[in-house]
Amino acid sequence: MKTQAVTRDWNATRFEPSTRGGHVESFFLKLNDPEGRRALWIKATILARVHGAPVAEAWAIAFDRAGDHVGAKAVVPFGEAYFSRDRLDVRVAELALSAGKIEGSVTSGGRRIDLALTFTTTSAPLVLFPSLRMYEGPLPSSKLVTPYPDARFTGHYAVDGQRVEVEAWRGMQGHNWGKRHAELYGWGHCNQWENEEDLIFEGATARVRVGPLLAPPLTVLCVWRRGVRYAFNQPLVLLRSRGAIGQRGWTFHAESRLARVEGELVADTRDFVGLHYENPDGATTCCLNSKIAAGTLRFAVKGRSEIVARTRAAALEIGTRDPAHGIPMLL
Repeated sequence: MKTQAVTRDWNATRFEPSTRGGHVESFFLKLNDPEGRRALWIKATILARVHGAPVAEAWAIAFDRAGDHVGAKAVVPFGEAYFSRDRLDVRVAELALSAGKIEGSVTSGGRRIDLALTFTTTSAPLVLFPSLRMYEGPLPSSKLVTPYPDARFTGHYAVDGQRVEVEAWRGMQGHNWGKRHAELYGWGHCNQWENEEDLIFEGATARVRVGPLLAPPLTVLCVWRRGVRYAFNQPLVLLRSRGAIGQRGWTFHAESRLARVEGELVADTRDFVGLHYENPDGATTCCLNSKIAAGTLRFAVKGRSEIVARTRAAALEIGTRDPAHGIPMLL
């Protein structure tokens, strides 16, 4: 596949300080406990506004199905942060991310999340788009890749001083960048299922602006099962694939000549947090973020029986410009 032959690390920073017209770029990680009760999400972001100096942001959210979700965010001038152009090596305020390690803390509003984690992975990058030109060229305006789609995390984190031990939690690390956040999107990832051990799913449905026009929704999906990758991203498959984004869930369907996939990711209101994602032009995208979403995945290779996998440990994000979404905004 051409996209696997990329000549630079998938975690190399794409932002050029001389960029005109704005830029947003994020490196993020999530991990879930084996029982699906807790999850942790960490993100480092570059925001280059159309007007004004660029900034760097550190985000952290600790999800707790039985308690409160706690979040913190720190913002510093871009010149005071560090983003490697060769690999995953990021430092924003007190947060440091590298290949295999998360350390430091994120503090704001009287809340503090401390991090001391290592992670390992043996999986290859999960590249959603079918062509390298889609990552290096202007279209689509939002790029998404998952350098570490299946990782194991060990160590601990603390929420306002309350320590949580982490032992071989499953998770992932992703990277996205572009001129702005998509106008409307649903994104999901899951590598922890109640009844399937060796299964990874990731996908997205998005509507982006092309000049003054809002493009039709595009749905791209990928499934890895037992080491075999099934990408639903060929041109004719993309034309037939479907995704529907609601206020609390995302449903999807795609079929190629090799396999078929369909399913849904959903979360209750109490299992979401609302995040304000600023765009370079100053507009705000509301990210409805859950890392403890429920989901069902139905997947079948042609000529074989369908499997039905279920989870309560999926990542689900819904991006919307509609302020009437009903999710309390945390950050």
